[in-house]
Amino acid sequence: MTIGDWNEAASELNAIVASFDEGEVSVDDLFVKLERATQIIESLEARLEATKAKVEELAPRIARVAEEQ
Repeated sequence: MTIGDWNEAASELNAIVASFDEGEVSVDDLFVKLERATQIIESLEARLEATKAKVEELAPRIARVAEEQ
């Protein structure tokens, strides 16, 4: 199962957490939902790290342009 965009992934993760909070998860579904939540969290963390790296790469370039103006 693929991970959608940031908002879709966050919504799906929130729904999983809500189902845990509301006690709606059967023992049979527990592992499946925990595994999916883990996949989503890992995907979102990877996206954050990639975005952070891009920002750190672009920040000095933006600063140079700002100084030139």
